[in-house]
Amino acid sequence: MKDILVAFGRATRSLFRRDIFWHLVWPGLVSMLVWTVVAIVAWVPVTDWIFAWVGGWSFVGSWISTSDAAAAVTLVLIKIAVALAFVPLVYVTAALIVAAIALPLMLERVGRSDYADLVQRRGGSNLGSALNSVVAGVLFIVLLILSLPFWLIPGVGLLASVVLTGWLNQRAFGYDALMLHADPEELNRLRRDWRPQMLLLGGGSALLAYVPVVNLVAPAYAGLAFVHYLLERLRHDRQVRGVTLLDAEPRNPPQTTQ
Repeated sequence: MKDILVAFGRATRSLFRRDIFWHLVWPGLVSMLVWTVVAIVAWVPVTDWIFAWVGGWSFVGSWISTSDAAAAVTLVLIKIAVALAFVPLVYVTAALIVAAIALPLMLERVGRSDYADLVQRRGGSNLGSALNSVVAGVLFIVLLILSLPFWLIPGVGLLASVVLTGWLNQRAFGYDALMLHADPEELNRLRRDWRPQMLLLGGGSALLAYVPVVNLVAPAYAGLAFVHYLLERLRHDRQVRGVTLLDAEPRNPPQTTQ
């Protein structure tokens, strides 16, 4: 837990760097603009379609068809669920932009200033990052759609959104944070060994998506937190394995027999 808090602290410190700040802001602004337009155009058709869909459920249809109050409550719950659903959609769009474009640029800058002692083994690639982001985004949308019926239960929508967004964060940003410095074996092993902690880090970052104004920078901030967390884990891992940081060669190599 301490390491996660340290990662958040270092990410907060990185927020105020001039070469980082713009990359924190623009993905959220672009995503917010896109989904605001979609919401304006699609709000009435979407809520009407969901209301008709829910009305077709055998255990709900008879209830709302015989009671105006029940129909009104159901419609309010549907509107709340749709409004909540736009939050993760805004976030996932911004997160994919961050993972594909902004985070690799920020990684180079943070790596040079804060982790210059780590050799760059380049176990990942921009193509791998793009593919990983696309797969993460598709899986997120599928899981989000499958969870929608449960969003009519008060509180479940928010919980599902945080859990899914936390998973998205660790899936998308875990690769990008290590792709420049880790070798292929380190890239896969560290993401596997530290997945529970990454999910906790991702879930904590996901909560920021519901804080007004802060949600504009939340995806990029989450990416920065993953960079700091995983590069520190990589640094520690190499120290434990007796690998020097700068040349990635074993310490105290065996002496050759004369």
